[in-house]
Amino acid sequence: MIWPIIVWVLAILIAAVLTQSQADELPAGDPTRGETIYHKCQGCHSIDRNRVGPKHLGLFGRKAGSLPDFDYSAAMKNSGIVWNEQTLDRFLADPRGVVPGTKMTYAGVKNAQDRADLIAYLKEATKD
Repeated sequence: MIWPIIVWVLAILIAAVLTQSQADELPAGDPTRGETIYHKCQGCHSIDRNRVGPKHLGLFGRKAGSLPDFDYSAAMKNSGIVWNEQTLDRFLADPRGVVPGTKMTYAGVKNAQDRADLIAYLKEATKD
């Protein structure tokens, strides 16, 4: 009987898809709390001007390493990343792991809720 095997395989595939989609979901972010967290980023970054790190204005939807007036690492320029909630979450969790060779020396934001709050703030504050 092949039907039980087909049903079992389909159940596994559906479970895998559901698990992946849940893994991609971020916790709800609090932009007010995210603004406070962003203060830690301001040693190197600004919303509206380049500093040690690139400005964040217009961040969402932008290709990583693409601002013409900032000197990015080759690793960032060639990363193929387009910034959105998921790519920021992964990068902020482990910048050097996600983009080996990045100039960003910060170890990352390990707490998922802190990342979600920071991303919620950036989403509002960086609109062109």
